[in-house]
Amino acid sequence: MSNYKTVFFTLGILQIILGIFMLIPIIIQFLFKEIDSSFFGASLVTIIFGTLFFLSNLDHDKKLNLQQAFLLTALSWLSIAIFGSLPFIFSTINFSFTNAFFESMSGITTTGSTIIPNLENMPKGILLWRAILQWLGGIGIIVMAITLMPIMNVGGMQLFKISNNDSSEKILPKSKEVALRLIYIYSILTALCAISYNILGMSIFDSITHSMTTIATGGFSNYNESIGFFNSFSIELSAMIFIILGSFPFIAYIKFLNGDKKIFFSDIQIKSFIKILFISIIILSIYLVLNTNELNLRSIFFNVISILTGTGYVNAQFDNWGGFPLILFLVLMFIGGCAGSTTCGIKVFRVQILYSFISNQLKKIIYPKGVFILKYNQNPVDNKFIASIISFIYMYLVIFFIITALLSLTGLDFITSISGAATSISNVGPGLGSIIGPNGNFSSLPNVSKWILSIGMILGRLELFAILVLFLPSFWRN
Repeated sequence: MSNYKTVFFTLGILQIILGIFMLIPIIIQFLFKEIDSSFFGASLVTIIFGTLFFLSNLDHDKKLNLQQAFLLTALSWLSIAIFGSLPFIFSTINFSFTNAFFESMSGITTTGSTIIPNLENMPKGILLWRAILQWLGGIGIIVMAITLMPIMNVGGMQLFKISNNDSSEKILPKSKEVALRLIYIYSILTALCAISYNILGMSIFDSITHSMTTIATGGFSNYNESIGFFNSFSIELSAMIFIILGSFPFIAYIKFLNGDKKIFFSDIQIKSFIKILFISIIILSIYLVLNTNELNLRSIFFNVISILTGTGYVNAQFDNWGGFPLILFLVLMFIGGCAGSTTCGIKVFRVQILYSFISNQLKKIIYPKGVFILKYNQNPVDNKFIASIISFIYMYLVIFFIITALLSLTGLDFITSISGAATSISNVGPGLGSIIGPNGNFSSLPNVSKWILSIGMILGRLELFAILVLFLPSFWRN
């Protein structure tokens, strides 16, 4: 295992950081007089394991090759989900391991699905820990998408290399600089969101926890009614603004700070993301006017933004709007937000390239002798990128149908199965129907269903191939 010392050394650091974050809810426990040993015990166990990994791999070579990058990515998220479940297990709520792992995985992957039926009765420490998990998952996926994924050539993410000179054999020091700037930007946006929520009427505790899950586009709330609990247009407007900010590619923020003041208006992915938002809102508005003679723009805007970005906050029972909105929301779940943001799904850039590819194929049928070059953001896209993107979308749909079939085999109805599969692989949060719908939860699902959904969450969060490649025998050959 000497070849993987850098992997385990890094895992050790991540576990120590996670263990330190577990100490934060203890402050809340003191303030709200909910003292128990759950977070201290979980922190101690996590830090001990992290320290053992750290100290036993001090002689690592400080480099990651492609094989190690894949392994580190998968083990990082899996280990954080496992150790992140300890506060739930050690708490006085008596979480089973399945429920604790599901909640932890849902948090760290910023999915937002929950097994807790009565959030209002939960200890404040547990509610804060759920928010912290989503916040850590949000920054984790941003750093991974911008530094690791392009090097790993997963699903066309190589289009977003931070430098044309990046090598697939090692992570360059420049990646560390970028990661630090991303954490700085992410933290500033979170603080601004928390201040906004507090000014608009949330308590300090609610504003802190909701700001974490808003910027992470995770959607964990402290209330069963989600953001709808506050019944405040100003809070919902603030949420929409910061959800959208969290859905933009964070590399755009770095470019903005470096002097490109027009980046948010010129970036092709951001422009398409905004277009999809408004087109979806217009279509849904027309449908509701024609079929219900009602037009609640507040609910339409909020839920379209929340579903497309995979946030999962709700302010209305949208599953009562009819059949078409459910299909539209299912499609939006798949699309997701921008690459390099906290959102999940297929991602806007892949939809753009697939659309251009199909358009070019149709042109070739009409003009057989024509030469059509596929471009993205004014740059030619070669066949390797196109093949990578098409294979990703194909596998995304295949895995979606496999998860749907497996869930149905566990006894779930069609709507619950298909929406559960979509919400897990797209990391959205709420599903559709009476069980896991907007104001439902996943507590009544069989344990085997929860494990299937947990697998779907990590597959979707890590862009499928980062996990699937580990099961190929050729991957392990030197």
